[in-house]
Amino acid sequence: MKETMLQLAPSWKPAIPRKFLLLLASAFWALAGGILVTRAFFWLEEQGTGTMVFVESASIAVAVTAYLFWFSKLVLRNIARIHTLPPWACAFAFTAWHGYLMIGLMMTLGILLRNSSLPRIYLAVPYAIMGAILLVGSGRFVKEFVSGSTRG
Repeated sequence: MKETMLQLAPSWKPAIPRKFLLLLASAFWALAGGILVTRAFFWLEEQGTGTMVFVESASIAVAVTAYLFWFSKLVLRNIARIHTLPPWACAFAFTAWHGYLMIGLMMTLGILLRNSSLPRIYLAVPYAIMGAILLVGSGRFVKEFVSGSTRG
């Protein structure tokens, strides 16, 4: 019985054309980034316009720098990994298995911080930065999809 279940398991994988993994990655990065930026915006809105503009501007500057020097490499590695997959790949392969561990860790940290006693103004900064980074990264996945590249 166990052997039969193992033989059936591959057919349970929702396979899609490899190229569409780029869109799935983009969608998930954009969704997470949008949630974070929206939370930060509402937390900053409570602080007044001057504080909001200053924190948002500083967050964007840090986010662009962090993306260029760190996250862009992660995005490019993910894109390269997707291009090495078979023409039809599991829909969940838009990120590597260890990426799911990182997602779980980041979500847990976000929940813990959000439920802590830290003032929202302090949480708004990392939320805005991480959200902006994810949104920019999302755009890079879309750019790769639109380019029509079929490497691999």
